[in-house]
Amino acid sequence: MVEEIKQVIIVRTDIDMGKGKLAAQVAHASLMSYFEAEKKDSAIVNAWLKAGEKKIVLKGESETVLRKLHDAFKFKEVPCALVTDAGLTELPPGTVTALGIGPWKSKEIDVFTSALKLL
Repeated sequence: MVEEIKQVIIVRTDIDMGKGKLAAQVAHASLMSYFEAEKKDSAIVNAWLKAGEKKIVLKGESETVLRKLHDAFKFKEVPCALVTDAGLTELPPGTVTALGIGPWKSKEIDVFTSALKLL
């Protein structure tokens, strides 16, 4: 059986972001975590690309939740990236908006994300 690989993006739901802003933050998280995964294991990333680039976007209720998840994934050596806003439009500079995880092995991502709801 082939191991499932996916990318997960967790977006804060406790801050007001317009739809365009939210989409941009998700895109930042996707690219940033992709590059982290590519550095760690290009074979996993290539398998993800060939399999259709599965992505899941989930709700994160606060900055604290995103930071705790980021720390947990870093501890488990799962590639991830925390997105902080530049503050040029809707949000103050340095606002944590999203967390990108993977692409990586689904079972290793699900350990920490299975309780979160879809955005």
